[in-house]
Amino acid sequence: MHLSIKIIFCLTLIIPPVVSAKFTLIHNVTGYTLERTGNLKQFSTLVFKDGKIVKTGDKSLLKNYPKAHKINGNNKYLLPGLIDAHGHVIGLGQNLSRLDLRNTKSKQEIGEKLKVFAKDKTGWIIGRGWDQENWPVQQFPTASDLDIYIKDMPVVLTRVDGHAIWANTKAMSLASISSSTLAPNGGEIMRLDNNNPSGVFIDKAENLINEHIPKSTKNEINHALNLAGEHLLSLGITSVHDAGIDLTTWQVYKQRSKNKSLPFRIYAMLSASDPSLEKMLNAGTYQEQNDFLSIRSIKVYADGALGSRGAALLEDYADRPQHKGLMLESQNQLEKLYTQSFKHGFTANTHAIGDRANKTVLDAYESVFKKTGGRLLRNRIEHAQIVHIDDIPRFKKLNIIPSMQPVHATSDMHMAPIRLDDKRLVGAYAWQTFIKQGSHLAAGSDFPVELANVFHGFYSAVSRMDQNQQPEKGWFYEQALSRKQAFKAFTLDGAYAAHQEFKIGSLERGKWADFILVDQDIFKAPVSQIYKTQVLETWIAGEKKYQKRISN
Repeated sequence: MHLSIKIIFCLTLIIPPVVSAKFTLIHNVTGYTLERTGNLKQFSTLVFKDGKIVKTGDKSLLKNYPKAHKINGNNKYLLPGLIDAHGHVIGLGQNLSRLDLRNTKSKQEIGEKLKVFAKDKTGWIIGRGWDQENWPVQQFPTASDLDIYIKDMPVVLTRVDGHAIWANTKAMSLASISSSTLAPNGGEIMRLDNNNPSGVFIDKAENLINEHIPKSTKNEINHALNLAGEHLLSLGITSVHDAGIDLTTWQVYKQRSKNKSLPFRIYAMLSASDPSLEKMLNAGTYQEQNDFLSIRSIKVYADGALGSRGAALLEDYADRPQHKGLMLESQNQLEKLYTQSFKHGFTANTHAIGDRANKTVLDAYESVFKKTGGRLLRNRIEHAQIVHIDDIPRFKKLNIIPSMQPVHATSDMHMAPIRLDDKRLVGAYAWQTFIKQGSHLAAGSDFPVELANVFHGFYSAVSRMDQNQQPEKGWFYEQALSRKQAFKAFTLDGAYAAHQEFKIGSLERGKWADFILVDQDIFKAPVSQIYKTQVLETWIAGEKKYQKRISN
């Protein structure tokens, strides 16, 4: 009797109770997802459990899962969570609380905004978003243009592309900038006729000023992350490839991952210019169990940007003779960075905009692949904006992913023809050429350079027009994407570029239940209306993270 009781008691200890898992079922939707075959599947019902997709199908699933928690989608449109393959999360969050100069039309307008913003403030005044191409006189500004409005506090305003800053005299004084100050390699100090610095510093010369601005604390970075999270979730973005993080942000991300408090999925690239790069690489790659944080790549800068004439070109700028832009790293230095990255098992993702930069980066990748390997790490070129037509096939040959931002084309289409000639524009923003050769095109926005709204990028990708439907037939329309291609670039190919195509990017069995509900059918709506798409709900791992407030 005692033996029997003992056996029964032991059995009750080792046999766990049967727990009935709860299914959730969303029905009465028009849903779209890509399948592994490449087909675009349409469905009306989605089932998920424990944060992962169980099945998509028609309304018969209601009978198959009678005890599921049911949600009526009320004829909304359901898509996989959107992936922005190139953004700057903390920069976006900081911008939301700094002076926003996007779409300003003159130096005077900026000055008035600056005066209002600086009222009752102390310390450094920071802003971003100016673009001299939008002004009546399309020339770089000067420090004296800012001194008129603010002269007793240091002011630093970053150009919209992040590759030039505009400082007032106080900021230059605090940084000990004078006529004898030399620009570092990979940078340029714009000068007045008397050789004094004008107040504009390009690419690596930015740091002559920026190193004097107080560094962000962990609390400030956490605050910026929270602000960015609220904003991006409202836009249906469930995963971001954060293009270049410093040591402090790396520490914050890992702590937030440990605390399970990251607002969305982040594929973070370590900034190759951070002095602590080797320390971060030595810590190894990082993959959070629930895929909210992945750290397995570095971000390298090869050149500057087209708008500030820092993009490195093979031939002179059409509007600035004897100037070919700036290489921020030599081919030899690029090879050292790639070798260092590959040694630790990290992918190398490289910013390259001009055709000379893209060629140099491809040469560097090819050289390192021959010496040490690394070809299968899904290395990327970020932007790949102006590529010599002979170099485009090399992306496929070397397994380099073009990580491109469709909205850049429609933002640049008035400026690019001034900087370049027609011959060089043949390989510019050449999305369709890349896709036809079999390249995975990972699409993003480059926020806060551009707005973070993916549907703006989707619209640019399929139309090659601005939001006024200009030019009428689209700028180099032969490079436009189909809606299916654009959808893939912002979902499954974005996942592929982060080694996550078996986890996110589509609504297939076993993947995370990351999805959004929107107010219109992006596959059937008029092209002119696509950019107006509104996100109504955002879900990550089967949990609702955002719901649009309906105003009365």
